[in-house]
Amino acid sequence: MATTFALIYTYTDDTELRDATRPAHRDYLRPLAEDGTMLVAGAWAPGEAPGGLLIFRVEDRAAVQAIVDADPFSTAGVVARAEIREWAPPLGPLAGALTGQA
Repeated sequence: MATTFALIYTYTDDTELRDATRPAHRDYLRPLAEDGTMLVAGAWAPGEAPGGLLIFRVEDRAAVQAIVDADPFSTAGVVARAEIREWAPPLGPLAGALTGQA
């Protein structure tokens, strides 16, 4: 049974490295979005601390960790911290789909 996980990335301050690595990072994530493994992803808005939020629907935490480990942002050193949290939102129009209740 799939579970929903939030992945919170905190980036280093190296914006040149981040910009140079972003195309490979997006190319890596695109198939995960296409097959439904990754539901949504994006960087925090300008003015926020550098980082981003990615939402996955996978079997377990280890699956998210494997995604993090192979992400070009991680392998290149863009990610300073990756926090994985299981997420079970009870309210909202997407809640059922995110918790497997839809």
